[in-house]
Amino acid sequence: MTTKIIKLFLRFSIAASFLSAVADRFGFWPADMSVWGNWDSFLEYTQHINPWMTTEMVAPAGVIATAAEVVFALCLIIGFKTELVARLSGYLLLIFALSMTFSTGIKGAFDYSVFTAAAAAFALSRIKEKHWELDKHI
Repeated sequence: MTTKIIKLFLRFSIAASFLSAVADRFGFWPADMSVWGNWDSFLEYTQHINPWMTTEMVAPAGVIATAAEVVFALCLIIGFKTELVARLSGYLLLIFALSMTFSTGIKGAFDYSVFTAAAAAFALSRIKEKHWELDKHI
């Protein structure tokens, strides 16, 4: 498999994962396929894995995380600032994985492959070759 194909696969799979999680928060997945199913359940989970947050901090943190996931996904899809966005995605996923680990144990982070996704995002950030990326043309 060529580096170009691997890079595309990483870009699109990380983007799809972000968009799927966002869709779940807004109830776009069927109930039997959903983790949260709605925004309130997502915020409850955000509070659960970030017990140090005050109640007032949870909603803004949820909005920031969700906005970041949407922006990162769109940038990865079109190939805008891919290396930077991939690195930021890696940090976001690593923070999520560590929050899960310290609040509920490491099994959930492993079961949902969050460390793997973070590693994939960091690996993507190191691939400099451009392929089907907006940055290649500007």
